[in-house]
Amino acid sequence: MPPVSGRGLTVQHSRGLLLLAGTPLLTVALVLGGQTLMRRLHTPLTPSISNADLWTHYRWSINPSERREAALLLAARSADSADRSQRLLANQGWGNDPIAAVTLKQQALTAAKLGQPSEEQKRWQDLLQRFPDSAASADARYQLGQAHPALHTELFRQQPGHPAALAAAAETKTESPKQAIAALHLARWGARWPGAATQLREACNRISGDGLNQDDRLTLARGLASLGDGGAAEACLQGTPTTPASALAIGRVLLRGTAEQQGRGKQHLLELAINNPDDPAALEAAALLSEPLKPDPALLDALPQALQQRSADVAAARVRLGDSANGDASNAMSVLKRWPTNPAAWQLQWDLAREALLKDQWQTAESLLRAIPSSNLPEPLAARQQFWLGLTLSKQDQTTQAQQVWQHLVKTHPRSYYTWRAEVRLGRGDLPDLHQASASRSAGLGDSFQSPWEPLQSGDSFVDRLWRLGQTQEAWETWRNQQPPSDQPTNPEQKLVEGRLRIAVGDSWTGLSRLWRASLRLVNQSCEERQLLHRSQHPRLLSQVFERASQQEAVRNELLMAIAKQESRFSPGVSSPVGAVGLLQLMPATAEELAGDALSQDQLREPTRNARLGARYLGHLLEQWQGDIVLAVASYNAGPGAASQWVTPALKNDPELWIERIPYPETRLYTKKVLGNLWAYLGSGTDRCDS
Repeated sequence: MPPVSGRGLTVQHSRGLLLLAGTPLLTVALVLGGQTLMRRLHTPLTPSISNADLWTHYRWSINPSERREAALLLAARSADSADRSQRLLANQGWGNDPIAAVTLKQQALTAAKLGQPSEEQKRWQDLLQRFPDSAASADARYQLGQAHPALHTELFRQQPGHPAALAAAAETKTESPKQAIAALHLARWGARWPGAATQLREACNRISGDGLNQDDRLTLARGLASLGDGGAAEACLQGTPTTPASALAIGRVLLRGTAEQQGRGKQHLLELAINNPDDPAALEAAALLSEPLKPDPALLDALPQALQQRSADVAAARVRLGDSANGDASNAMSVLKRWPTNPAAWQLQWDLAREALLKDQWQTAESLLRAIPSSNLPEPLAARQQFWLGLTLSKQDQTTQAQQVWQHLVKTHPRSYYTWRAEVRLGRGDLPDLHQASASRSAGLGDSFQSPWEPLQSGDSFVDRLWRLGQTQEAWETWRNQQPPSDQPTNPEQKLVEGRLRIAVGDSWTGLSRLWRASLRLVNQSCEERQLLHRSQHPRLLSQVFERASQQEAVRNELLMAIAKQESRFSPGVSSPVGAVGLLQLMPATAEELAGDALSQDQLREPTRNARLGARYLGHLLEQWQGDIVLAVASYNAGPGAASQWVTPALKNDPELWIERIPYPETRLYTKKVLGNLWAYLGSGTDRCDS
């Protein structure tokens, strides 16, 4: 039978056309469906996965993205073997996924390690051509800019805050015509970058000959002030009128200088407040002038009246000057009630409560401690408030109420000095024998042993992904590339992210400082957030160094880490203003006496030797004080001679009050911090909240 026609097409012809049209649609559907299936099959890889499992994903996963992620994680674990990294990363720079840019960068860096310049150049050029807007391309501009300076100019313009841009600026020769431009870049984006200080000072000396304006001079002065060099900042101004931001930065630094510099700093701040009373910087200036325990009343009186009235810091200073703990309690309470979320009120509450505690004025202390709800306080301050509230109740024979406060403190707060003291007051919290070696925690894991991996939660999905793939350096540089200029304020949440990133890339000195500052400003965190911040502040860095010293000198490694965290923030190369050196900040004379031989500065900075000698010294102190950890820790900071003069019966009866009476403020804070570190490290390190 002949085929039936329909509008000029046979049925056979129409079926053929439908088949041809349907084929590409079916192909598209299969591709999209396959991509969806691959995404569903994709298992998020993290640094907690074992090498064996990573190799399985790398070799056998049907998802090419997962194979690449496994390759990046394995390469991160193979940093000491450039050959192995190159094999792992070969052919992984495909596609438009931003992670491909990171892969190309790693390929270029690996080629450089292997002495393959042509391969390195090829990878940098490929990266810059395909991903010109990625953070990783900053390194391509930096490297290729060595031969093509225009790329450095492009780097400064497009990625000003990236470490590659800061490195390029710091490396600009001081005699170069572009040196002042490089110095201005560093002043805005990274005054603390190594080498920046020299660039800034040189630029200030040459600025008049480079045709730069007064704003440039102010920028350089602010940069020098951020480095703590108030004298150089003032000299750089050369009579240039200051902006509020510049006056604030310079005045703040000068307050930490000589008596003469302090006087000039106060003048800078006072003029700022008088001339710009409505500027936000004026409130900060008033806070700095109000900061001393007993500030100068004439300076406070000279502040504009409207500024005084809205400044919590000035109000708190007035209370301290009036001795309101005894004579004007109602005025103190009004300040605490009016500004319960202001750090000035938090500090005033503690200043007055501590004064009452030391005078055994339990009811007054209780009233002051209750004036600000603990929910308005950052976690460390809330823990302090709750412990001392429990003690005031105990001293008033309200034992049941005191125990309830302490039990709630222990249940809801991370391990710290105050939760330990609450445990002790509840009949628990015993410390192990600290003059013995610790059981090994990192056997077989090497010096890279770390606490369990946890997500970064930076608020940027790509930074979080880099963190998850073990690309901590790239995560840090990508995050840093997105931040505003360095002279702008950073909120506590940013400090938390920055602190974790800095520790991950080896900058524990700055990282731990950022985390501590964040902890003193973050309020109303969830239990999980408090615990994450706490764990981040107690990393187990250089674990095998401390374990080895623990075994050799029979001192618990948790005590060694507690001391090192407070002394050097786990930074072997630091030295104190008085000459203490290394991880446990040993004085050279003490170290040589312990070693029985002369030691060079380099030898004393060597982590293994420094940790062992520090452990030996701690062992001597524990023996001297019959295992009393409070006296041993106080002696480590102030010296055994000073500590011996402070011993009274209160040390046994009320050790917390004894510590508060230590006459050296530095030693008082040091002792509490180290004991808190010790209690934290003696925990499992994986504290979690109740479900």
